[in-house]
This record gives sequence, structure tokens and C-alpha cells, in this order.
Amino acid sequence: MKKLCETVGFLVFVQGVAGLLHVWLDWFRFFNLVQKLPFADEYPVFVSIVLMAAGAAVMVAADAITE
Repeated sequence: MKKLCETVGFLVFVQGVAGLLHVWLDWFRFFNLVQKLPFADEYPVFVSIVLMAAGAAVMVAADAITE
């Protein structure tokens, strides 16, 4: 379970980074999930930062899991 949480947190964090790179540098057009979300059209930078923070929080919280 710990590895699953770490993996999910990492993927969410990477999506946030890809969203910022897409907004700022026009990279990662196909890998970016933020540009495909209909409610994130108006605030892609904010959504990307929230994804990065959520991914980091999930990765940190995965350390609290004991098996």
C-alpha cells in the first residue's frame, strides 16, 4: 500500500510539473492532464500548483503508512 501511495503521489506531482511546463514553455502537449480538464481552462497555473502540492502531500503521507 505504501508503494501505491508513493506512485500515485509521484504521478500527480509529475502532472503538476507537466502542466506548468505546458503553460510556460508550451511543452508536454500530449502528456499533460491539466489541459484536458474542462474546468481547468481558466486557471491552469493554479491547478498545476495544486496538483504539485497534492502529489507532494501524498508522497509525504505515504511515509506514515506502516505495514
